[in-house]
Amino acid sequence: MTTQPASPPYDFQGYRVVVAGGSRGIGRSIALAFAQAGAAVSICARGESALEETRQSIAAFGGVAHAQSCDLADAQAIERYIEGASSALGGIDVLVNNASGYGFGDNDEAWLADFNVDLMAAVRASRVALPHLAKSTHACILHTSSIAALRPRAGSPSYAAMKAALSHYTASQALVLAEQRIRVNAIAPGSIEFADGMWDRCKHEDPVRYAAVLAKIPFGRFGTPEEIAHAALFLASPWAGWITGQTLVVDGGQMLNG
Repeated sequence: MTTQPASPPYDFQGYRVVVAGGSRGIGRSIALAFAQAGAAVSICARGESALEETRQSIAAFGGVAHAQSCDLADAQAIERYIEGASSALGGIDVLVNNASGYGFGDNDEAWLADFNVDLMAAVRASRVALPHLAKSTHACILHTSSIAALRPRAGSPSYAAMKAALSHYTASQALVLAEQRIRVNAIAPGSIEFADGMWDRCKHEDPVRYAAVLAKIPFGRFGTPEEIAHAALFLASPWAGWITGQTLVVDGGQMLNG
């Protein structure tokens, strides 16, 4: 069990935040946290039902809430979404690249899914958003990586490899964009559980595996999407104004056990 703050510790009034992959799980929590903190927020995803439900939840905080259906494996769809989001919000201050292809396998389909969504969606969204970010006085880009990027993964080599590439891209991108005063960081979540998410399903479908993973987490529980959102708010805030090119592990100590 974790204690959630009663109100956001940061003020994002006047910020325009774009969350690519923001209708459920970690992305949804990040979008809602920014909205609660006063930001205008845009989200995209493929599933229109969850997308609209999340847009309404964002709007309930009283700010601008924009949502647009987008297949983040499609370069042209990404361009349409980013331009649509910038138009709806009046610009972009924070870009969050959160999508995953979840290609858990070692066949071509898995590798291409992870390449196109986990890595290239972030590259493409950043490229389209850059002219808008360059106009902001507090611009930053956040990528969602994974602790899978930090160690070999027998069961999901494509996912681990693309998340590792994303973490490396974070550092290179930060170096390139520092001249424009655009910060770039990534968050590497550990095992995060939420309703109908991977670990929630695993708990019922493969309880042995669920218990084995849980046993490796020193805090004795899975993480929550809200805890990743808290890290995102910190990294996008002025309090992290001297932090760039980093991948922040948020895992309850899971990596300490290998």
